[in-house]
Amino acid sequence: MRHLSIRRMWNLAVLYHSYFLSRALKKNLHRGMPFSLSIEPTTACNLGCPECPSGLKQFSRPTGRLQSDVHETMLRQLSRNVFYINYYFQGEPFLHPHFLELIKAAKKHKIYTATSTNAHFITPSKAAEIVQSGLDRLIISIDGMTQETYEQYRVHGTLEKVIAGTQHLVKAKQQLHSSTPHLIIQFLAVKPNEHEIEEIAKLGKQLGVDEVRIKTAQLYDYKHGNPLMPENEKYARYKQLPDGTYTLKWKTGNHCWRMWSSCVLTWDAKVVPCCFDKDAQHQLGSLEEDNFKAIWHSKKYNGFRSAVLTHRNQIDICNNCSEGAKVWA
Repeated sequence: MRHLSIRRMWNLAVLYHSYFLSRALKKNLHRGMPFSLSIEPTTACNLGCPECPSGLKQFSRPTGRLQSDVHETMLRQLSRNVFYINYYFQGEPFLHPHFLELIKAAKKHKIYTATSTNAHFITPSKAAEIVQSGLDRLIISIDGMTQETYEQYRVHGTLEKVIAGTQHLVKAKQQLHSSTPHLIIQFLAVKPNEHEIEEIAKLGKQLGVDEVRIKTAQLYDYKHGNPLMPENEKYARYKQLPDGTYTLKWKTGNHCWRMWSSCVLTWDAKVVPCCFDKDAQHQLGSLEEDNFKAIWHSKKYNGFRSAVLTHRNQIDICNNCSEGAKVWA
C-alpha cells in the first residue's frame, strides 16, 4: 500500500471501470495507463531449460541487456501511474552487470520491485547488495530436491549453488534487519520432480524463506503429450481428452485483464502485450520510435485489445495461457 498514491489509485480505478465495461459491451473502451510492467534486464541465461527459448538459445530476436538510459526513459514516461515492476521476462537478471542499479532507480520513484532468479550468482556480498538495493520480492527457482532431479529441468544448473544463494539471502536479511526482499521458493512441477513436491515445503522451512510456491509448467508441445507433463493432473495445466490428446484444463473467454493493466518492455525498448509473447512476435511499438503513451493508446494496441475481446482463442500466444480462465467442469 505504501507504493500507492492518489494518482495511481485513480488510474487503477479507471482501468478497472473501462475493463469491465469493455467486457460487458464486448467493445474496446480502454482508458488509463498500465499500473504494472515487466521489464527485461537481459535475454542471456546460464542455464538450458528445455521449455525456455532463452535457455535453448532459440530466440529470433537478438540477445542483449537493458541500458541505463533506456531504463530511465521507461521510468520517466511511466512512473507516475505504475506502482509495480517485475524486472524479469526472459534470461537471468543477475547476468546484467548493473541489475541492482535498475532496482535502485525504480525505488527512487516509490515503485514496488520484484524479480525471479536461478540464484547461481548470489554470493554473501551480492546477497547484502540485494537487500540494500530495496528489492521488494525475489522468486528463487528450486525445481528439485536432489541434483539428479534438479538438473533434469535446470540443465547445466547446480542445486548446491541455489541452496547456498538462498541461505546467503536469508542471512543478509537477518544481519541488516530487513524484511525485504520477500523470499519465495518456486518449484516448477514437471514429471521428473513431481515425486518431490511434498518435500519442498520442508526445505523452505529449513532455509527460512517467507513463502513456498508450486507452479505448473507451460509446455509448448502438449497436444500429444510431453515427457515433462506431470502424471498427477493436479500439478498440470493440461488434461487428457478421450481421444488421447491433451488440452488446457481451463476454459478461456474473450477477455484479458493484462491487456488493460500491464505490458512487457524488452531490453531493447520494444513494447509487447504480455509475458506469453516470449519471442516478441507481437510488437506493438518501440520507445526508440515513439513515446509510451502514444503506443499504449495507438490504433495497433487497441486493435490487439479488440481482437482479444472478440476472438482471443485465435491469437497464437493466447492459446496456451491461463489468464482469466476458469477450470472446466
